[in-house]
Amino acid sequence: MRCMPRPDKTSMQNRLGLILTGGGARAAYQVGVLKAIADSMPRGARSPFPIICGTSAGALNAAALAANAQNFRKATQYLANTWKGFHASHIYRTDAIGVLKNSMLWLAGMVFSAFGINRLNRVSLLDNSPLVGFLEDMVPYENIQKNIDAGLLRALSITASGYGSGQSVTFYQGVKELVPWRRTGRVGTPTQIEIKHLLASAALPFIFQAKLINREYFGDGSMRQIAPLSPALHLGATRVLVIGVTLNGYAEYPDRGNIGDYPTLARIAGHALNSIFLDSMEVDLERVKKINDLVAIMPEEMRARANLRHVDVLVVSPSQPLEKIAERYASEMPWTIRLLLRLVGARQSGGILLSYLLSESKYTRALIELGYQDMLNRRDEILRFLEVPVQAGAEMPE
Repeated sequence: MRCMPRPDKTSMQNRLGLILTGGGARAAYQVGVLKAIADSMPRGARSPFPIICGTSAGALNAAALAANAQNFRKATQYLANTWKGFHASHIYRTDAIGVLKNSMLWLAGMVFSAFGINRLNRVSLLDNSPLVGFLEDMVPYENIQKNIDAGLLRALSITASGYGSGQSVTFYQGVKELVPWRRTGRVGTPTQIEIKHLLASAALPFIFQAKLINREYFGDGSMRQIAPLSPALHLGATRVLVIGVTLNGYAEYPDRGNIGDYPTLARIAGHALNSIFLDSMEVDLERVKKINDLVAIMPEEMRARANLRHVDVLVVSPSQPLEKIAERYASEMPWTIRLLLRLVGARQSGGILLSYLLSESKYTRALIELGYQDMLNRRDEILRFLEVPVQAGAEMPE
């Protein structure tokens, strides 16, 4: 895989990177996978991931892991407890006044923008102000640098999309030798990771408000992220574990003869979100595979001159479509949000949209359980890839 600058001796070490993709409430699935990995390791073991990259809701999990890198099992247990206790009110306002006020302002903003009045354009469909306090309590940000200084962490990166520049910006905090990068449509810039970076990366388009960082407003990091694997490679990873939140491979699509109804707004929104969170990763994975095939047949001297190297990538993704699971727990969503979603057609065809917004404990628990079982079903393969020794005394999951 091409990466710049040319790797030095330390960057060519066998270094494992973790990529946690976006997807709103779907990110609970990642926690189940990570907890199953941690339960397969000895108690007190440090994080096996010196490089952690998060995007969208995956940024929340990434930051929590980086801040608790000294004890991987405790970090994953903390994440599991957090997600199992989730309620929509932790993420966005669900009270009648809050939902009605924000929705009306959102609609008014679209109307007034036609007359050149943009003051109301900063309003989103949902008011996610509760998420600010939640993230302040969830992540001890000061521990990130402590873990870097202690050698427990090489880098943490959070990716967001700039609405002004149109660039995919990766904010990273890591060891001093890391060098910023600039490519077509994407840049990497060093910074101290704070709550604003997580809020920006997880700001679903139209649904949550964009976040101002320095001089630009940023939204969900999966938008315009044409190379999701790139941050981990720039930060020095030679192997990458990707934990996705969408069903990869050849999913079961509906019979084309039975899908002639005009799509509701909810179906269009769900389709757009799936495109944002799935398509770029699939394309990047194919690109890496082709480059790996090319590297395998190139002479060593030519590889060095072209600055190409083989990158091992393993992807763990849900074995079941999460929108189907979301539909089973739709009644758990607050009535105000159910009413709002019903107005845009989510009752008939909004399973995909629901799977991103359903931040209720029964749903997140189901996703954690699915992630846990999916890891166990591939346990030997995953642990071999991670090169994680299962030492005597490690508590194995039943």
